Amino acid sequence: MQQPLIQAEPKSRSWLVVLDYIFYLVLIVAVAAFGYFLYSYGDVITLYLPFLLQAAALTIGLSAISMVLAVIFGFIGATGRLSLFAPVRWLATAYVEVVRGTPILVQLLLWYYGVGQALSMLGFDPYNTAFQVMTVFQNNSLVSDAFSAYFYGVIGLSFNYGAYLTEVFRSGIETINKGQTEAALSLGLNTRQTMRHIVLPQAIRITIPPFTNYFITLIQDSALLSVLGVVELEQTTGSFADPLLDPNKKLFIYILGALLYFVICYPLSLLARYLEARMAAAY
Repeated sequence: MQQPLIQAEPKSRSWLVVLDYIFYLVLIVAVAAFGYFLYSYGDVITLYLPFLLQAAALTIGLSAISMVLAVIFGFIGATGRLSLFAPVRWLATAYVEVVRGTPILVQLLLWYYGVGQALSMLGFDPYNTAFQVMTVFQNNSLVSDAFSAYFYGVIGLSFNYGAYLTEVFRSGIETINKGQTEAALSLGLNTRQTMRHIVLPQAIRITIPPFTNYFITLIQDSALLSVLGVVELEQTTGSFADPLLDPNKKLFIYILGALLYFVICYPLSLLARYLEARMAAAY
């Protein structure tokens, strides 16, 4: 005789709803409190924010240029790491291991005081070169006195992050099944066409999350350029905060600087999620 099925009633989850309401309530209170905190220092914001925004624009520009160069270094390094020619592969491996095994601050100082001084003794000065080029366009007044620091700072950042992107690109390419490459070659595509139309579109989708993480970290590490005399966001924030005797105002200026970094970096995270979801829809 078949026994009747006993249906178990689902347990009440009302306590989860209560926790949700509590979370949103705490969030609203925290946002309101932070808004009031900013409002209470309105005079400080009015005084310092325009200069911090100018420094933030410089930080964005330096970071964007550094990331473009880092992508170039990374792609060249990844090509070397995947090369069938052993000396090229060893050279690319040495580049990755040496750069990743030494502090970025030491590398920046080495580029500015080591490589920069050596090139200067050979007759190459980035400031003079940029000044002469901009003179042709009658805009040499736009060349900053600290242009050499900007130049070697950008080279140092891009050279460092190029090593990390080398491994990102290499792992992304190697993740693609070799059967797809063999199938493309059997259909008559050459190696360059296979890489462009088959491998890279899939590798880009895989490398978007780590690439974005490194870009965000590079923006934050651009603060290290202050040791070279580059007046970026962190340097400007410190120059305003350090002379103040009021600890509350000093703390607020640092918070304001950190808030600008957040405003710069958070949209990149949202863009990365959007691109990842958009490209994943095709797969």
